[in-house]
Amino acid sequence: MQEGKDTILIIEDERPLSQALDDKFTREGFKTLVAKNGEEGLDVALREHPDLILLDIVMPVMDGMTMLKRLREDAWGKDAIVIMLTNLTDNERVADAITEGSHDYLVKSNWKIEDVVKKVREKLHPAAQEVLAARSGGSI
Repeated sequence: MQEGKDTILIIEDERPLSQALDDKFTREGFKTLVAKNGEEGLDVALREHPDLILLDIVMPVMDGMTMLKRLREDAWGKDAIVIMLTNLTDNERVADAITEGSHDYLVKSNWKIEDVVKKVREKLHPAAQEVLAARSGGSI
């Protein structure tokens, strides 16, 4: 990984969305890695050890929940920061994702890309976000 830049692994099978996320995170100063399914994403995650993983659930080859379970079996992967980014909204899926160790669960249709970047920053640097919130007189 590149020194000084947080690395984000985007695991998303919808090419337009993965490209938009890749472009936005790159412009925001992050190093990005992109995978198109859970199997490829797991391989990249275990090889590259990104700082945070954005993970879709419904994908070909290996779905996001299976990928998350396998990631958590790895010594490095058990502590990796994972945010689920999906269109699935049912409570059972959300509960399953949290039980498997997802740090957050974002429904794609409810979030702008700028908000996803903000959420990623919060997860990577919670202390810095608290300082910014205090300076601005409220939450970020």
